[in-house]
Amino acid sequence: MLVGVMSDSHDNVSKLAKAVKLFNESNLQYVLHAGDYTTSLTLNVLNGLKAEFIGIFGNNDGGILAPEGSSLSNQFRIYNQPLEFTIDNRKFIMIHEHHLVASIAQSARYDVLIYGHTHKPEAVERTGTFVLNPGELCGWLHGSATVAILDTQSMKARIIGID
Repeated sequence: MLVGVMSDSHDNVSKLAKAVKLFNESNLQYVLHAGDYTTSLTLNVLNGLKAEFIGIFGNNDGGILAPEGSSLSNQFRIYNQPLEFTIDNRKFIMIHEHHLVASIAQSARYDVLIYGHTHKPEAVERTGTFVLNPGELCGWLHGSATVAILDTQSMKARIIGID
């Protein structure tokens, strides 16, 4: 199963719209967002997703008006972190900040660990846990906007640039 992953969109509505288009064209069943939407303006773009959406709040999401777990449409919700869930019989954990990545991966309790915050893409296996940071969707800190598509069967991810 293919899963779209993004993080740190920081109100870049243009890049987010391009990511939604890419994800819709890729026929994904899920799209994950590891936080830092920044304000509710970004959320309107997510209504265009065809896939089921799962997101968490990041450290810059004080401008999000939706309370935890509230429906922003019929298809997606945003939760506090850490968020544990299962997709395709794979146990996921999603966090925003990077501070606990090493210890969570070392615990070997999860098949997949998704995180953001650093704005730097990473797709590696650490002690049996696939660790994935899709990088920054906003493209403002490092100059390139990226997302990822994870294949839950092969446990490989592609980092994809968004122009």
